[in-house]
Amino acid sequence: MARVPYLHREDADEALGPLYDRLEAERKVPTANIFLALAGAPEQLDAFLTYANALRACELSPRLRELAILTVGHATRSAYEVAHHQSHGMKAGLTEEQLAAVADFESADVFDEVEKAVMRLAKESTLVVDVSEETWRAAAAHLTDKQMVELALSIAWYNSGVRIMGLLDIDLESGYPNPFADPRP
Repeated sequence: MARVPYLHREDADEALGPLYDRLEAERKVPTANIFLALAGAPEQLDAFLTYANALRACELSPRLRELAILTVGHATRSAYEVAHHQSHGMKAGLTEEQLAAVADFESADVFDEVEKAVMRLAKESTLVVDVSEETWRAAAAHLTDKQMVELALSIAWYNSGVRIMGLLDIDLESGYPNPFADPRP
């Protein structure tokens, strides 16, 4: 159970109607628990949405962005992040086989050199923070400086997201399978 209430439209002050309208227009309906929890700080949620939208409207390929996000999710074992971004990955062109291989991308033969370089950067940034020059250069060899900045911002943003979800103990909504659940009965 989350550490703060999920603030649904019907429970919120009427003045927050435009924020809920925005959530419903820009995000999936029903509204995800992360946004319902952040609705307790409406000004910050509004800025959160603006920044998240800016990260999606960039030159970086959606496919590479989603691979980076899914790598962050697997590196942090964030069931919420992985479950929510698998559908985004599919929309960006990832296959079921690729989604299943993200956790072990280094040994998987379903990713190309660029994808692995981006995933390596995301994993190292998440787990070590200070990325090695070798890891940076491997990704930068395939992307523009602008795309590298966009990638860095995306990796950092989704790292902050998993930490927010962890701190607030955000529940994975029903209908989303937990990718880390033990498959045995």
